[in-house]
Amino acid sequence: MHAPNRRATAVGAAALLLATAAVAAIPSSASAANILTNPGFEIGTLSGWSCSGGLGSVVSTPVHGGSKALAGAAGASDNAKCAQTVAVQPNTTYSLSSWVRGNYVYLGVTGGASTWTPAAADWKQLTVSFTTGASQTSAEVYLNGWFGQGTYYADDISLDGPGGGTPDTQAPTAPTGLAATATAATQVSLSWGASGDNVGVTGYDVYRNGTLATTVTGTTATVTGLTASTAYTFTVKAHDAAGNASAASNSLSVTTPSGGDQQAPTAPTNLGATATAATQVSLSWGASGDNVGVTGYDVYRNGTLATTVTGTTATVTGLTASTAYTFTVKARDAAGNASAASNALAVTTPPTTTPSGFKQAAPYLYNGWGNPPAATTVMNATGVKWFTLAFVLAQNGCNPAWDSQRPLLGGVDQQTVNAVRAAGGDIVPSFGGWSGNKLGPNCADATALAGAYQKVIDAYGLKAIDIDIENTDEFENYTVQDRILNALKIVKQKNPGIRTIVTFGTSTSGPTAPGNRLIEQSKALGADIDVFTIMPFDFGNASTDMYAATVSAATGLKNKLKSVYGWDDATAYAHLGISGMNGLSDNNETTTVANWTAIRDWANTNHIARLAFWSVNRDRGCAGGGLQETCSGIAQSDWQFSSITAGFTG
Repeated sequence: MHAPNRRATAVGAAALLLATAAVAAIPSSASAANILTNPGFEIGTLSGWSCSGGLGSVVSTPVHGGSKALAGAAGASDNAKCAQTVAVQPNTTYSLSSWVRGNYVYLGVTGGASTWTPAAADWKQLTVSFTTGASQTSAEVYLNGWFGQGTYYADDISLDGPGGGTPDTQAPTAPTGLAATATAATQVSLSWGASGDNVGVTGYDVYRNGTLATTVTGTTATVTGLTASTAYTFTVKAHDAAGNASAASNSLSVTTPSGGDQQAPTAPTNLGATATAATQVSLSWGASGDNVGVTGYDVYRNGTLATTVTGTTATVTGLTASTAYTFTVKARDAAGNASAASNALAVTTPPTTTPSGFKQAAPYLYNGWGNPPAATTVMNATGVKWFTLAFVLAQNGCNPAWDSQRPLLGGVDQQTVNAVRAAGGDIVPSFGGWSGNKLGPNCADATALAGAYQKVIDAYGLKAIDIDIENTDEFENYTVQDRILNALKIVKQKNPGIRTIVTFGTSTSGPTAPGNRLIEQSKALGADIDVFTIMPFDFGNASTDMYAATVSAATGLKNKLKSVYGWDDATAYAHLGISGMNGLSDNNETTTVANWTAIRDWANTNHIARLAFWSVNRDRGCAGGGLQETCSGIAQSDWQFSSITAGFTG
């Protein structure tokens, strides 16, 4: 996002650089041979393809050729990405194409080139070429839709070029030592020894009485939905990426026990509060006993189930400040027997406090696109003090440069920085964006990437940096996601006091799957991110209420931050940012002046950390002008969105 019209210059620059590199490397040409497995889905399955969220399927209508095609059911939180990894030859040019139907359908190679169509009412062919690296032996090609755009279709996909070797026809070895690790009336837990394969095992199929029961990637599984006092026979087969299946493991016979346990656990004891905050309470209690075993505890708030845990502690969130609550806990066992309630605990939450911290009103300004205005002109007219200056990309590997081509020092970007600071303001550079040659995939590891960030920090003596993490090469590439987070951790360690911002797309209900994963990993890796900024636009419906959608998306982000970090509402809001799109979006959604004023007021009321929009270049009126690089497409005064943003106080 941040947004298709925002991509044009960076794409052109990246294309020029790639073309120059291609002349220097003189890659070999690909001979015309489709090296994809199951390119037309004519076998009636997704064999060879992996689709996120289980949202891919094979359909018989509509089709482009033959009798089958792929359908990807993109939803509000998953773009239904379907991918296949193939063996390729180094330093070789390949041509990737597919016939597609639907809105916002994307075709590309992970970490490389991609193409898309905003709308294809009938079958349309997408084509893109890419050149493998000097030591590259595999490539992942993909198709995906876009969040909230509905189902897309693809057929007759082709990757033309020489394969990386002979087809894999060798099956994995059979799993060994299949055994039951736990049995209950309605389920059995199994484990087995790992299989071997000449390329690699990708999963295991667990069979119950000869029928596939479940598929897993590890060497354990739990088969549920069984009947008490019933005999079952289990076997397991391994499979690899080429679809080769092993022989079956040893056969295991298991009889489920009777479901006759009717004895309830004892009641939990000594329920107490270990911590309280304005919007949450942490509880602990003494363990219950049971004739078979306690499997969980149900925590009740004012008589209503609030959460279920397996241990003897829990944190109940979503509370209201300065409010009295009563908590009780009940234990239960595998048979569903519930204990009597624990002692009742009365707790009154404390009042809300507003955390102080980083606050920034910083609309995006892009010197490489869209007739950029002089920053000081906008500052003098609106009172804006900060700008998010876009975009720092990669040049010749892991070296930072503006748009992959303009130097850090001595050019128009440094002139902008100097002018803004002379006028009493400051800038935060934005690394990445939707397209172009980004640092995340081009730097070999977190240390190298942190070094690239450091060059920019040192060049300008920065107080903050913004990582605009988007698209399949960074946002949906979890290896690169982790590389960015670990690099930001290094940056924080080497630059005490610097603020780190990550900016990413969203659904109307909050972060999508990659966004949720980014937040979870930031906590797990100790990245210490200061501000998580969402881009609430390009939801796919021109009639979207942009104020309501923005508030809904921001509330979803706030709740995710609370869940992952254990924060109360106020603390979560203090780590949250919004970066909108003024006027018309790529989907013809309209954020009006009134919408943006209401969003600004909501942001102030909830004391969020950052407010930005894409972009100052577009902060000029052109009612009825459609989607433009130099104006908003709606009626407005020049710099009106910047003026509204200047009223953000956090």
